Amino acid sequence: MFTNEMITSFNELEISLYNYIIKNSEKVIYMRIRELADQTHVSTSTILRFCRKINCDGFSEFKVKLKLYLDRKEQSNLKSTKYFLSEFVERTLKGNFEAFIQDTAELVAKSGKVIFFGTGSSGILAEYGARYFSSLGKFASFIKDPFYPINSKDLKDSTAIILSVSGETDYTLKLANLLKSEGSKIVSITNSKNCTLAKISDINIAYYVTEVYLGEANITTQIPVIYILEETAHTIKRIYETD
Repeated sequence: MFTNEMITSFNELEISLYNYIIKNSEKVIYMRIRELADQTHVSTSTILRFCRKINCDGFSEFKVKLKLYLDRKEQSNLKSTKYFLSEFVERTLKGNFEAFIQDTAELVAKSGKVIFFGTGSSGILAEYGARYFSSLGKFASFIKDPFYPINSKDLKDSTAIILSVSGETDYTLKLANLLKSEGSKIVSITNSKNCTLAKISDINIAYYVTEVYLGEANITTQIPVIYILEETAHTIKRIYETD
């Protein structure tokens, strides 16, 4: 709810207000503005300026957003991994999901180079995917650094497999466009087909699970991504065995 940009814009009084709210969020959502002012020893005008800095028109809107934020945190702690696994199976595996994996495997099998890319938890899975593909006979490399320089003119026979939950991260999109402009085919693995990365990809595999946040951290399950990577690698191996 509070971004780094918002926090750095706070003055000394607003920082003390912020610290009180963080420690007493469950109480603040039921307070009146005068009660919060008395507890934090600031004026109501300071509270209203604080609210405007975090994109709220007033204290009432701030309390609504704070409650939604707390509810989201609580909900994310209630559901087990089994729920998201069954959600993935119900929503995705019953469709033409396997056809996208087959298309990806055929594209990768014909490619001279395979490059995995992701950041954060997707970066860890990019490294895992490159290692797994290499273990099954298709050598692959990975990039986890969004600022990694890519100046190669030898990418026309390559496939880039880009992992991103949202498919909207700026540096991920910039790298995808750069690889595409250099002649690389783009395969994206995202949580939805309705994202920018999916739309600019040659092939998109979307797994559709509920996104979960814990505070500002995206802790959406990555089980579907592991399945996609491993199943694609196995399909590539079968293609090589039948050639």
